[in-house]
Amino acid sequence: MKPQPTQPDLLYSEEEEALRAAVRDLLADHCDAPSVIARAESDAPHDPAAWKALADGMGLAGLLIPEAQGGQGATHREAAVVLEELGRAVAPVPYLTSAVVATEALLACRDEELLGRLSSGRTVGVLAVGLHTAPGAAFPAVRLEAGGLHGELTGIADAAAADVLLVPAADGGLYAVEAADATVTPQVSLDLTRPLATVALAGAPGRRIGDAGPAVRRALRAGAGLLASEQLGLADWALTETVRYLKDRKQFNRPVGGFQALKHRLAQLWLEVVNLRAAARGAADALATGDDVEVSVAVAQAYAASVAVRAAEEALQLHGGIGMTWEHPVHLCLKRAKADSIAYGTAGAHREALAELVDLRAP
Repeated sequence: MKPQPTQPDLLYSEEEEALRAAVRDLLADHCDAPSVIARAESDAPHDPAAWKALADGMGLAGLLIPEAQGGQGATHREAAVVLEELGRAVAPVPYLTSAVVATEALLACRDEELLGRLSSGRTVGVLAVGLHTAPGAAFPAVRLEAGGLHGELTGIADAAAADVLLVPAADGGLYAVEAADATVTPQVSLDLTRPLATVALAGAPGRRIGDAGPAVRRALRAGAGLLASEQLGLADWALTETVRYLKDRKQFNRPVGGFQALKHRLAQLWLEVVNLRAAARGAADALATGDDVEVSVAVAQAYAASVAVRAAEEALQLHGGIGMTWEHPVHLCLKRAKADSIAYGTAGAHREALAELVDLRAP
C-alpha cells in the first residue's frame, strides 16, 4: 500500500526563529538600505563582506550540504528562513544561485569535491542556465568539441560573482568550468542587486560531473520552491514598512493610516501575504520531506509573484512622494519583485505545470 503524504508543517520552529534573528541582525549591519543602494550604483553590485559574514561567519553557504562534505546538514526549511531575510533586505549576495541552485545540482551529481568548496562559501558556484528557465523546461547547452566547450549562454544570474560555472553540454553532461576560463559579459538587468550576464566559452576546459538533465531539473525545482520564501520576505517588508509609514504620516491633522480606504487596501494585502506565507512554507517543507514536491512548488510559484509585486507597488504608491525617490529602498524591492516574477518560470508556466500535475488541464 502506497504511504500517504504527511500534512505539511507550516509553522516555524524555535531553531528557525533563532536563525532568523541572527540573520536579520547580521544583515542590519551589512545590508542596510543606503549600503545596498550605493552598491547598486557601482560597478560591483555584489557585497563580498556580507557574503563572507553569511557564508564563512555563520556557515550558511553549506546549509543544504551534508556534514560529511563539510556542510551543516540542514534542510530546505532553514534555507527558506535565510531567504526570507535576504528578501527583506534585498541583499546583493549570491545565496540563492550558489547555496541553493548550484548546490542542488552538485548534490544530484554527488560531486563531493565541489560540494566541499561551496560549503565554505569561499567558492561561489553558479548553474549556467538562464534565470528565466522553469523546472522541467528545455534549456540551452553548449557544444563539446576537441575536449573543449564552445558556445554562449545568456541570462545567467550572479555569473559575475562565480568562481565555478556548472555548464550543460550537448552530450547530456554537466561540466564544471572555472570562471577564469569563460568570458562573462554583464547584461542590462532590472534588478541591479542580482545582475545577469552572458557566459561565452571558446574551447574552455571542463570536468564532467554528471548528467545535466536530472541535475538541472532538481536545481531549478529547489530554486523555484525557495524563491517563494524570498518573495515572501519582500512582500512582508513592503507591508510592514507601509503600515509603519502610514501610522506616522499625518494629513488633516490625523494619521493617514486612519483613512478607511487605505485600511481596506492594507487589510487585503495582509491577507495575501499570509496566504503567500502558507504557500512558501508548504514548498519549503515539501522540499525538505520529499512529499508532493512538484505540486507544492508549482502552487507556491503560481501565487508568489503577483503578491510580491503588488505589495511592492502598494508600498511605492502609499509612501507618496518619498517612495518615488532613489534614496528610499522601495524601488529596490519593486525591481527585485518584478525580476523574481519571471525567475525560474512565470506564474503562468507554473499554473500550466500544476494543471498537468493534478489533471485539470484547460479544455
